[in-house]
Amino acid sequence: MANQQPALDTLFHALADPTRRAVVGRLMRGPAPVKQLAEPFAIGLPAFLKHLAVLEASGLVRSEKRGRVRTCHVEAARLAAAEDWFAEQRTVWQGRADRLAAFVESQPAEG
Repeated sequence: MANQQPALDTLFHALADPTRRAVVGRLMRGPAPVKQLAEPFAIGLPAFLKHLAVLEASGLVRSEKRGRVRTCHVEAARLAAAEDWFAEQRTVWQGRADRLAAFVESQPAEG
């Protein structure tokens, strides 16, 4: 997992911003042109394109240009990397919680 750390850092950095999370959420429903993706946000197109660049650098989003229209797609496989990390953490912490519960239950009752 240590060799995947930079990729995870980039992934979580991209997801740390609410605008970028909203874009990923929208793209989970299907591809969309950049102009359509930018419409709901009260920011200029240059600022939105910076968000998009972060998402593309993280591998969460890819875009393709056809004619004058750039269409974005989500890369769901990259989201799987985050899910895998969360699953690992859940397993570690569940194991710790189980050991703590077993320890507490093994202690004699005061009374």
